[in-house]
Amino acid sequence: MDVAEEAPGAPPGEGMVWIPGGTLTMGSARHYPEESPAGTVPVDCFWMDETAVTNRMFARFVAETGYVTTAEKAPDPAMYPGADPSMLVPGSITFAKPRGPVDLSDPLQWWAWTPGAQWRHPWGPGSTIDEMEDHPVTQVTYADADAYARWAGKQLPTEVQWERAGRGGLEGAEFAWGDELAPGGKEKMNRWIGEFPWKFRPRPGGARKPGTVPVRTFGPNPFGLYEITGNAWEWTRTWYSDSHPEPTSRCCAPANPLGPGVDASRDPGSGIPRKVLKGGSFLCAENYCSRYRPSARIPESIESSTVHITFRCVAPPPEASG
Repeated sequence: MDVAEEAPGAPPGEGMVWIPGGTLTMGSARHYPEESPAGTVPVDCFWMDETAVTNRMFARFVAETGYVTTAEKAPDPAMYPGADPSMLVPGSITFAKPRGPVDLSDPLQWWAWTPGAQWRHPWGPGSTIDEMEDHPVTQVTYADADAYARWAGKQLPTEVQWERAGRGGLEGAEFAWGDELAPGGKEKMNRWIGEFPWKFRPRPGGARKPGTVPVRTFGPNPFGLYEITGNAWEWTRTWYSDSHPEPTSRCCAPANPLGPGVDASRDPGSGIPRKVLKGGSFLCAENYCSRYRPSARIPESIESSTVHITFRCVAPPPEASG
C-alpha cells in the first residue's frame, strides 16, 4: 500500500473520505479486453464520497432545485428515428428476471423499457423508494448525476480517480479487499449469486431478490469507501474507448485524462456518446459479467438510466480548488 500524505483538514462535504495521491496499476491483462493494457498511472490526492449518493440525498437535491431527471421526460424523437411513438414516453430501463435459462449473448432477454420507471419508481410505476432512503439512487443518466454533483459543489470522478479509490491502495489485488471473492465464505459485496439471469440465490445479509442494498451494508475498502464494487455501477467523467491508451502515452496531470473525447466515444450503432462506468452491480455474476473488480469497466450511453446505475462524487483538496 502507498505511503501517502495526510488529508488537509476537514473534508469539503459530509461523508467524504480522503484518497491519498500515489500510483496505481490501472487496468488488467487478465480479464476483459477493454481493461487492457495495464500500466502504472500517477494520481493526485482528492476527496471522495464514502458511499454512493442515496435516494435520501438525491431527494434533497430535487426538493431544493426542482430538478427533473431525464427518465421523467419524454425522449426526443430525433434521437430515436423509426421508434414506435408509443414507446417515446417518460420511462427507463429495468431488469426482468427470465423464467429459465436464456441466450447470454442477447441482453434483451432480461432488459425491458418500462414506461414510468424513474428514480422515485426505479422498477416502474408500481415500485417505490419508501423504506429505501439509504439505497443508492438509480435511474439517473450522466446529466442527472452531473447536475447533482454541481449542486453539491463537487464533480464526478474520472476513471483514473475512481480506480485509484476503488483499489484502496491494494496494488495488484483482484478485488477491492484482496484476492479472494468471498474470503472464508463471507460475502464482501452485493452481487448475483446463482446462475444469471434466471436463478438467484438469496444469502444472509444480502438482498432477498435482485436489487440494491442500503449503503454501508458491507464493510469499506482500505480507503473507507463502502460498496465501491457491487450494488450499482457508478458514472465517471471519462469518455469511453475500447481499451486503455498505451502506458507510455498516458497523461499524469492531476486532472486525469478524460478519454478519447466525445466523438471517439460514440456508440457504433446509435452514435450516442458514452462514458465509462465502474464498479459492477447486483447483476454481476460469476457466469456472466464478473466486473465487480476495480479494474473492470463498461461503456454506457450518456442518455441511459437503469435500475443498476448510480454515482458518487469527488472534490479536490483546497489548494487545487482555490
